[in-house]
Amino acid sequence: MRINNPILPGFYPDPSVCRVGSDYYLVNSSFEYFPGVPVFHSRDLVNWRQIGHCLTRDSQLPLGGLKCSDGIYAPTIRHHNGRFYMITTNVLGGGNFYVSTDDPAGEWSEPIWIKQRGIDPSLFFDDDGKVYMTGNGTLWAPVRGVYQSELNIETGEQLTETVFVWPGTGGSYPEAPHLFKRGGYYYLIVAEGGTADCHMVTAARSRSPYGPFESCPHNPVLTHRSLTNPIQATGHADFFEDHCGNWWAVFLGIRYAEFGFHNLGRETFLAPVTWVDDWPVVNGGARVLPEMDVEPGLPPHPWPGEAARDDFDADRLRFCWVHLRNPREEDWSLSERPGWLRLRCSPVTLHDLDSPAFVGRRQQHFECRAAALVDFQPRNESEEAGLTAMIDNRFHCEVAVTERGGTRAVTVRRTVGALKVEVAAEPIGEGPVELWIAADRTSYSFGYVADGESRTLAESKLRFLSTEVAGGYTGVMLGLYASAKGHPSENAAFFDWFDYLSGCENK
Repeated sequence: MRINNPILPGFYPDPSVCRVGSDYYLVNSSFEYFPGVPVFHSRDLVNWRQIGHCLTRDSQLPLGGLKCSDGIYAPTIRHHNGRFYMITTNVLGGGNFYVSTDDPAGEWSEPIWIKQRGIDPSLFFDDDGKVYMTGNGTLWAPVRGVYQSELNIETGEQLTETVFVWPGTGGSYPEAPHLFKRGGYYYLIVAEGGTADCHMVTAARSRSPYGPFESCPHNPVLTHRSLTNPIQATGHADFFEDHCGNWWAVFLGIRYAEFGFHNLGRETFLAPVTWVDDWPVVNGGARVLPEMDVEPGLPPHPWPGEAARDDFDADRLRFCWVHLRNPREEDWSLSERPGWLRLRCSPVTLHDLDSPAFVGRRQQHFECRAAALVDFQPRNESEEAGLTAMIDNRFHCEVAVTERGGTRAVTVRRTVGALKVEVAAEPIGEGPVELWIAADRTSYSFGYVADGESRTLAESKLRFLSTEVAGGYTGVMLGLYASAKGHPSENAAFFDWFDYLSGCENK
């Protein structure tokens, strides 16, 4: 079995997996993006296809006014008695809750809110019918570490007091706990060290779900700290058994585009787990590599791939597309001009902590090219529509059609913190125009196609769209947008197609 890591490239952090027979389902954090919590399906753990989102309605996912990297943290997916459960935290938007469904590709229930505080909640269904919610203690807790209570899974009622069960091994920010049972032991898998270069996974076990828990003698069971390796910041793991009896860990990690800077966000990785003296050993105790041959493994089960071009011919957006916070219905349409995506020139801009007229998808490769054909006639210099590469509202770059001096033009703008600069502008003729953004490991280029000739207008250093500069927990999104920059407008831009092409480097 060949593992090409990451198994989900791009901004797909905090993975969690559950198994139903020979089918596997995986979810990730989504933060300020809507719909929330993408759901993936696999039959071989290597090839995954997105089948939907858990949170698709405003009633499930209120995101109004939230800062970037707030919103949905660290979901856990579990299956019990024919039903799927996804538990997570809406930070500053209500706290801990879970939703459920009989069909993970369909609609999920309305949220059931939970009294227990903290973040990174997980569910464990024990053999005796008890259901445990395990999470971490944040600023509310007297001691940082792992906390737990029992739930009525039908109502969300907390049946016991929240109790402290394990402090971790002494690393900073003990979080992302998962409780499961193997043989006669209950195991805790915990992230420590913070979700950066010191990230690690630790393990503990007990004969009781409440402990006392003993620490694994070879903790951490997974870390790449202080190692020279293409994969860094490994942590936040979920362990599970496949239908052939093999054990695995999914976890997050990062890859640097250039030394010291990563822009794709935290990604999802996979490694085998074995057991020695009833303790887990990840990947035989060796570091996890981008390419690994693993035995035993599951037979390959690839899925048909999506076309690089989205023609916007369907009656709904592809699952890869997301909005910033809760989108306004009037801001976008696939039906006003069939075969085109319409975006209204919203007063909201990409700088605002609001919901701009925006649809974006994750950048998943260091070397890639995004392009779109836009039909847009600006009426004044406030109106613009085009392509953006953004990591948050303070760090992004656009190539857009707008008006300059009474003439239609293509411009490039760079936003780096408080610095907002238009770095290029060229007049263009009438009619639809192809805009493009190209990326490599050190920079982004911005341009357009005129008279069959591709013209580069400007470049920007990749580091300005990296987590090390921007902060936060997300990765770069490549998106389409339209704005009137604070002014009311009835004008709109129409996008005929969007291409996402990976470069010569596929991973």
